[in-house]
Amino acid sequence: MVVNKWLKRSIFLPLLFAATWGYADEPVSKSFFGDKAINGYDTAAYHSQQAITQHKAVKGNSDYIVKWKGANWHFHSAESAKKFREDPTQYSPAYNGHCANALSLDEGLIKTDGTHWEIFEKKLYLFYAARGRDRWLSGNWKAYKKVADAEWQRITEH
Repeated sequence: MVVNKWLKRSIFLPLLFAATWGYADEPVSKSFFGDKAINGYDTAAYHSQQAITQHKAVKGNSDYIVKWKGANWHFHSAESAKKFREDPTQYSPAYNGHCANALSLDEGLIKTDGTHWEIFEKKLYLFYAARGRDRWLSGNWKAYKKVADAEWQRITEH
């Protein structure tokens, strides 16, 4: 029995690791089951003037899904999905949706739920919590971005 439990664990853990990181070149902040990126929020919609003015994220739905980097990106409309499909690098969040603040603090990859965000120089940044977003807004976000970029580069090097 002990050997059997050890064997199950030794097989399960590598499979778990492969399922969450394996087939995408860069890790995406996504749900464990269903591979839903950034909790199903419409990553293109964050860039709309209405979302920026009201600072309100738009939830996507399962009618409009684009598969990219091993994740299912949900959109609220066909038009929004088309924008993303045509230029995913423009509309995807920095660090594929992982917390920008955590990366800037050398805390590694922290998943986000899409509710805490900000656009800096036309790029979407997501945060695990409001305090991370507030830190970037009230501090030197460009310096934080430099550190986060370096950490992201380190994590994603092959």
